[in-house]
Amino acid sequence: MDIIITTPAFDDGGMIPEKYTCDGENISPPLNWTKGPIETKSYALISDDPDAPMGTWVHWVIYDIPPYTTNLPENIPKDETLKNGPKQGTNDFGKIGYGGPCPPGGIHRYFFKIYALDKMLELKPGLRKKELLNAMEGHILAQGKLIGKYSR
Repeated sequence: MDIIITTPAFDDGGMIPEKYTCDGENISPPLNWTKGPIETKSYALISDDPDAPMGTWVHWVIYDIPPYTTNLPENIPKDETLKNGPKQGTNDFGKIGYGGPCPPGGIHRYFFKIYALDKMLELKPGLRKKELLNAMEGHILAQGKLIGKYSR
């Protein structure tokens, strides 16, 4: 089963508005997704840039999103733990929460990947992408991705 993830801010494969980048307000875009399977106990989201010069650059890690949630509003606070329990991890800027596109040059692709999990991870906030992926191993029921592009 695939999850469809969308945003009213840009089309899949389209350009990310400056507002959501380091050249603008650097706030997270609004995201919507279709419900995962009935067994879904939580969602996790990872946003990264596979085109970064030093390898994939992580922009956002968020997990323990409750199973009844099918969207994240624009401008999620950069708090470790959000209302209703979601936890945010550490991005490759070394900060908690969302860090927008800020490529050194050329057009980069930014993946927003949503995962439906068969459990609530109940891990501490601040995880890095690799730690989250390790914790999710064997627990992914469905997933989806949205791609945006940005260039400076």
